Amino acid sequence: MADDGRVVTAKLPDDLVDRMDEVAERIERSKSWIVREALSQWLAEEQRRYDLTVEALKDVDEGRMLSHENL
Repeated sequence: MADDGRVVTAKLPDDLVDRMDEVAERIERSKSWIVREALSQWLAEEQRRYDLTVEALKDVDEGRMLSHENL
């Protein structure tokens, strides 16, 4: 992979790093790759949740919702 990124430092618990070391060895990937992959997936999921929240709030603003009495 090209060295075109920035270094970000994070303090992680020993047990998490130990698990990451085990997985990195098993799948023959670097810890940097694992962190990039995990962070990319987490950010995508967080964006999906945000988009759903914005969509739900728009529905409420536009009166598209169910009342508790209708449930």
